[in-house]
Amino acid sequence: MVGRYHHPGRERIALSSPKAVLRHPFVQVSLLSSVFSQIGIWVRNFSVLLFVMEKSGGDAFAVSMISVAEYGPIFLFSFIGGVFADRWKPKKTMVWCDVLSAVSVFLVLAALLFGEWQAVFLATLGSAICSQFSQPSGMKLFKQHLPDEQMQTGSISLLQTVFAVFMVLGPLLGTLVYQSFGIVTAMVLTGIAFLLSGAMLTLIPADRELSREAGAGQQTSLFREMAEGIRCVCTQRNLLFLSLCFAAVGLGVGLISPLSIFVVTEKLGLPPHYLQWMSIPYGLGEIIGGVLTFAAASKIAPERLLALGLLVNAAAIVGIGLSQVLWLTLLAQFVLALLQPAIFVGNNALVMRQTDAAFIGRVMGIRTPLMTGSMVAMMSVAGILKEMCSLTSLFLLAGGFFLIGLLFTLPVYRGSANASGSIRSEADHA
Repeated sequence: MVGRYHHPGRERIALSSPKAVLRHPFVQVSLLSSVFSQIGIWVRNFSVLLFVMEKSGGDAFAVSMISVAEYGPIFLFSFIGGVFADRWKPKKTMVWCDVLSAVSVFLVLAALLFGEWQAVFLATLGSAICSQFSQPSGMKLFKQHLPDEQMQTGSISLLQTVFAVFMVLGPLLGTLVYQSFGIVTAMVLTGIAFLLSGAMLTLIPADRELSREAGAGQQTSLFREMAEGIRCVCTQRNLLFLSLCFAAVGLGVGLISPLSIFVVTEKLGLPPHYLQWMSIPYGLGEIIGGVLTFAAASKIAPERLLALGLLVNAAAIVGIGLSQVLWLTLLAQFVLALLQPAIFVGNNALVMRQTDAAFIGRVMGIRTPLMTGSMVAMMSVAGILKEMCSLTSLFLLAGGFFLIGLLFTLPVYRGSANASGSIRSEADHA
């Protein structure tokens, strides 16, 4: 049963086993809020997609505008959202973002009832903008309410598992809702899901009073705070390397994402409809990998999780590019997805460790468009590269991007090892 709990400043829970993570009230609230939020996102995404396909007669431009509404705010508002996440109280910010997402959906619903079907794009756009303010605020809450580093890692991996489950079940849920009840009911359910997500967040204790380390009480300018965030990432070596690692992963993922259909038709010599079977081992791998990462998060350091994930993903991508046998390709897809949660959990946990709470929003606001931009950039040129190079060479290149990401983590790994050695040495002398 989820209920209100004491402020972590008064009663800190230091246990970091999977059971301790699951029992932590903040984790329970965050988990339920994420479930409702994911229901709203996936019902909205697929209902809007199918509705636009139906109304526009499958017009490619209209369908592409859905992606613009979804990804555009990441580039335009992510960093700004991170700055304001550091300025504002995180709990209040997240609750209001869920409320505003629901309001935008209900306004779109009203427009639909008056026959303005094009307004449906605003449902995706409004929610996507709110997410750029809500996500960095969520990371601040993790830093604030989970003082134990291993518990932070376990909690992030638990949420990653929720995202993985919805990556598999979300399209089915959204399609089922739209085909069974239509766009109006789908929008109502989306709005209710966002409101329930916000309602769960009200169970979190009140935000702490904000204090500024330098010049308390002085309101610095927005541009100065943006510059401070960029300086924080660029001057702290570990944060810079972790961000570059994230960008390298984005390049690799972006390169191979549009090429899956060619793996089926060219490498395996199968009809295009076999592509749907490729998603089954991938989805299972993500769910199982999320559970395993959650179980291992309290025992394996995040830098090791990250390194293992990058190495195995690089090998799996190369394997997909070389394989000409269906079962081997499916196995590589499964292994690829199995270790992907380790990459995101390890990287995010290390960033949480390296970043002061006052800069969490801005650091996250820089990293998100960095990876998304890398992905979109490579997606845009993947088709051109496919005409110039063989499919195998492109998958080898994508695997190379993951290895480059691994190289960026080595200084972080060495720094953590040195710190652990110093702690052990001090303990021996004590």
